[in-house]
Amino acid sequence: MKRSPRLLALLATAALALPGCAKKNAPVSSAPAAPFKITVQLDWVAEPEHGGFYQAQAKGYFKDAGLDVQIIPGGPNAFVMQKLATGQADIGQGDSTNTLLAIAQDIPVIQIGAVFQNDPSVLMLHEENPVTRFEDLAGKTIMARPEWAFLPYLRKKYGIDFQLVPQNYSVANFVADKNLIQQGYYIAEPYHIIKAGGEMPRFLYAWDAGFDAYTVLVANKTWAAAHPDQVRAFMRAYIHGWVDYIANDPAPAHELLKQANPENTDDFMMFSRKMIIDGELVTGRGPGASSANIGRITEKRFATQIQQLEDLGILPKGKVTVQQAMTTDYLP
Repeated sequence: MKRSPRLLALLATAALALPGCAKKNAPVSSAPAAPFKITVQLDWVAEPEHGGFYQAQAKGYFKDAGLDVQIIPGGPNAFVMQKLATGQADIGQGDSTNTLLAIAQDIPVIQIGAVFQNDPSVLMLHEENPVTRFEDLAGKTIMARPEWAFLPYLRKKYGIDFQLVPQNYSVANFVADKNLIQQGYYIAEPYHIIKAGGEMPRFLYAWDAGFDAYTVLVANKTWAAAHPDQVRAFMRAYIHGWVDYIANDPAPAHELLKQANPENTDDFMMFSRKMIIDGELVTGRGPGASSANIGRITEKRFATQIQQLEDLGILPKGKVTVQQAMTTDYLP
């Protein structure tokens, strides 16, 4: 039945006259929840390899997810695993090989997603170097980190040996010695080689030899299990950051990167971003490469890597299972 305007006015007056009626029906106001704090420890000084973090920070993706994210730059002594284990950081960046070794030492961490689908550690060669295959490395001199698991893998798979010079994190020797083969980070070292007067190097990619590690996001295992919703929110925002960084204007991230590391020049950052995009490091390589792969990790690849490290005697057999090493529970 349609009510008259006069009747509606009387009902409204009566409602206001009832003690406490208006007060009980009024919406309850409450202060917005404080952002959830997350501390991220980077493995190296802030550079475009961390573009996903800094784009998400600059564009407000973390903030929109209800998070207050603090990004701590790293370096040669970042001690990512130790800081995760002791609660000084909640999430960190590292490579999957070293993370597996840390888990084998009972450090309470778990891999929750990928930064790069392929670890960008490569062997760099001069264009005129006669080495074109991994088998050709026999008897050669390689400058690399002695603990790099790819080196014993090469020796075993191809039945070769080579001279090893410890990595000194400089490109000066490489530029000066046309015969030197040096471990490098595909994203950054080529820029410094060119700036030092050298030419763009050729690469031998570890993944082409079947040694296909990830660059990963690692979390304190207990902390992540206690805050699953926040970790998922972080991963969504982080992936959004990478999508935006590689597809759109990287300037927001680059501005923050310059603040975090004054050695970042516009030229270097654009070069490194192009290397990330051209190498399909974030999206994965091949026909299946797409933004849908960003952040993804798979049990199959971890099972392969665990088996390889066990076969090399680097990882004790049966010490680390795939389920201990990684989870996809926090991926969107």
